[in-house]
Amino acid sequence: MSIEYRGETFSGYNQPKRTPKHPTKSHVVLAKEGDQIKMIRFGEQGASTAGKPKAGESDAMKAKRKSFKARHAKNIARGKMSAAWWANSVKW
Repeated sequence: MSIEYRGETFSGYNQPKRTPKHPTKSHVVLAKEGDQIKMIRFGEQGASTAGKPKAGESDAMKAKRKSFKARHAKNIARGKMSAAWWANSVKW
């Protein structure tokens, strides 16, 4: 099932995808919560984010991840309809 929304094709709701040709944002998702649907672009294009925690990861990367989560905690708490929530779950 593919969904066409505002010129973008999505594999389904709440399925993030990379956008390598977008000038500023690295990912896009068609978020759905209840009957509300919203296209959300998130993530800085070309940024070296921490990614998912890895064994033997440096202290600097751990601090970077912790800082991001602390700085955006209020927006992450808003849930699936916020870019911060998606950046936290996909990139951090």
